[in-house]
Order: sequence, then C-alpha cells, then structure tokens
Amino acid sequence: MYSLSQETPGDWWEVEALYDLCFAPGRTALSSYRLREGVAPVTELSRLARDGDGSLGGAIRFWPVRVGGAAVLLLGPVAVHPTRQGEGLGGLLIRESMAQACGSGWARVLLVGDASYYARFGFARLDGIDMPGPTNPDRILGHALHSGAWDGVRGAVTRWCGPVQPDAGR
Repeated sequence: MYSLSQETPGDWWEVEALYDLCFAPGRTALSSYRLREGVAPVTELSRLARDGDGSLGGAIRFWPVRVGGAAVLLLGPVAVHPTRQGEGLGGLLIRESMAQACGSGWARVLLVGDASYYARFGFARLDGIDMPGPTNPDRILGHALHSGAWDGVRGAVTRWCGPVQPDAGR
C-alpha cells in the first residue's frame, strides 16, 4: 500500500536520486531539461508515492511551459523504483496528479514519451508542436484535460517566464 503526498523542498535530493537510478546518466542533457532550467516545478502537482515504511517508491513532476503562447504542463519525469515496477504505481501517480491538474485550472498536458504506454492515460501524438531538438516528433504527446483544450494550440514549446498561472484552456 502506498500513500501519495506532495513533494516538498526537503524531498528534492531523494527524488533526484530516484531519477538518476531510473534513467540514463545523461538524462539532464535531454531537450526537455532545457525547458526546465531555472524554472520551478509546479509544486502542487509534484507527487511522491511512499510505502508504509516511508520508502520512496515513485515520483512525478510537472513543469510549466508555453506552446504558441498557451499555458501547458510538461509532464516528467515520472519514475518508479526498479523494485516497485509492475505494481501500477506509475499509473497511479499519473492519474492522480492529472486529476489534480484538471481541478487546478490547467487545460492541457504535454510529454515526450512512448505513445503505446501513455495512450492508456489519454495521450495522443500532437502535430504542429515544435519541441527543442533533438526530439522525435512521434514521441510528442498531449492530453486535453478539458474538451478541445489543444484545439488551435500550435507552435514552439518554450520555457515559462513569470508567475505560474494556468489559463484554463484559453
């Protein structure tokens, strides 16, 4: 049994250690990390899953970005400790945090990932979205938290500037 909680500043290095364990050593060289540099994650959506002993089993973070001027959540990374994989923990983190995002006024979520995995959460390939390179366009996926939220949203994905405030689909 796991309990989900909001990540706190004191959890930062423990979560970073989990990401280092789960992903390649060069993970911070990925283009999505250029969008995160100097930008704080969306704290209220960053979640941890801990077991009954308090051990970290998984973590998810979201970052604000802009696509053609529209406010968008960039999902990732999401990681599950190798000894906890296959228990549905990643899915739990994704579903719970996206439900929270919807209730917080966010309208759309973007990620770079495997379409066959993320389709179960409502993600589909997006056309007309330009991630910083190198990024395989087939791995640029989006999910509308509100009907039509991606309609007309096109253009370059850029770093967030200023205070974080969702646009509720505008």
